[in-house]
Amino acid sequence: MTVPDLVEILNLSPGRVHRLLEERQLLAVRRDRVLVVPEEFLLDGAPVKDLRGTLTLLADDGFSDDEAMDWMLTPNEMLGASPIAALRSGRKAEVRRVAQALAF
Repeated sequence: MTVPDLVEILNLSPGRVHRLLEERQLLAVRRDRVLVVPEEFLLDGAPVKDLRGTLTLLADDGFSDDEAMDWMLTPNEMLGASPIAALRSGRKAEVRRVAQALAF
């Protein structure tokens, strides 16, 4: 989803959407010079609740935004699902434990 998509879906101003990105409540990467956010990062019309802390943990582990995006969307053997799917199903502790292990 692009920023205009998020403005419409979240019913927020473009500035507020950009603030969500700056605060790492959502993560966007550039594709063809356009910022995009995966639909999976939203749940019930809002950013996935525990996404921000997980993104912060990945950044602290040294992940770039592109690397964090790939990790969040790629199925993980230890989780039996992609990290974002696990977060969406309420498995924050498991996701964070796997993310923390990446730092070692």
